[in-house]
Amino acid sequence: MNVPEILAEIRSSWIRRVVNSMARGAGVRENFQSQLERFYDLLNQAVVTGDPAWVDPILYDWANAPTQSDLREGEKNLSAVLNRMLTTTYDLGREDLTEQDAMELLGAVLPVFTYALEKAARYEMETRIAYISNELVDVQTKLERLDRSKSSFISVAAHELKTPLTLIEGYTSMMRDIAKSGNGGDGQLDSLIDGVNTGIRRLRSIVDDMIDVSLIDNNLLSLNFQPILLNQIFTLIHNELTESIETRQLIFDLQEFPGSDVMFFADPERLYQAFRNILSNAIKYTPDGGRVAIAGRILPGFIEVTVTDTGIGISAQDQETIFEKFGQLGNVSLHSSGKTKFKGGGPGLGLPIARGIVDAHGGTIWVESEGHDEKKCPGSTFHILLPVRTEPPDPKIAKLFGVDSKQEKEK
Repeated sequence: MNVPEILAEIRSSWIRRVVNSMARGAGVRENFQSQLERFYDLLNQAVVTGDPAWVDPILYDWANAPTQSDLREGEKNLSAVLNRMLTTTYDLGREDLTEQDAMELLGAVLPVFTYALEKAARYEMETRIAYISNELVDVQTKLERLDRSKSSFISVAAHELKTPLTLIEGYTSMMRDIAKSGNGGDGQLDSLIDGVNTGIRRLRSIVDDMIDVSLIDNNLLSLNFQPILLNQIFTLIHNELTESIETRQLIFDLQEFPGSDVMFFADPERLYQAFRNILSNAIKYTPDGGRVAIAGRILPGFIEVTVTDTGIGISAQDQETIFEKFGQLGNVSLHSSGKTKFKGGGPGLGLPIARGIVDAHGGTIWVESEGHDEKKCPGSTFHILLPVRTEPPDPKIAKLFGVDSKQEKEK
């Protein structure tokens, strides 16, 4: 038999063996089989014409087919497939053909496979180089953005730290003048001390935020699990923010929803901090007279809380950035001194801390918004998903609250 006849005779066996050895799953095999049939036809053309370049189109398609994970791990799937094809050809020739036919077949296909392997190596290298080049560009872009963001953070932090320090310095100077004058200042001293304390509290708040970000960044944030009710946390936050809400003439809609009265284990102080940061952010970016609402629902194993506002919204490109350290902080010169005033100031760490706390609980947080528009005010909706733990992770704490932990039940 001539080589084309030999190829026609072993075609079905060859394709079946390669498919079974290289593909898993019926759907994958069906797709892979059609690809092998195409390759086999081109292989036949290359043998008949003596031109191995016939296989170039399918080699190019295969070389550019790897997924991002394949490229990241340095997989060379095309070379492995070609080697498997060559091995299968050799095995079939030895098992099903005469010695003469087997020698003729191998003598005809070996040059084609040698050419294909060289071509595949070049295509794979080009694809890999292109992937690495794109990765380097992405890394450089991220580093440049991080550098700009760090500069912005330093500027905002310096601005925010300067305000309470100036406040403390001014009141302290006035107190010194009163002390030198030898009189009590007609009751002014108490007022000045209150001013100093206000500056100290603001300064401590900024420093505490920086410490929390550092703990989150280094996976050192510890949680004190206790039984909690979300509606109690929301009530406490509402009471704390009442003055700001009334001053801004905002409507605060605290809705009761399934799950708000479900008791589960979490860190009440940290969740209070996370929700306060989220609500403060909603108040800050909602114009006077707007609305902030808390709602939610219970899901299998989770409670979802939503915080919706009628504020200026968040652009699509910033909806992930706002949760990152050194994220979008805006123009320092436009920041007002009050943390709950419209577009008020702050070091921009509230949402990153909130995400770190939610993540530490095993939950997740994201935001939805139609975009940023200070005239139309499309608003934003923050989604917070928290796991409903019926027992704390520490068996000692479980015993303290009279709950049998999983470890105790297994015993």
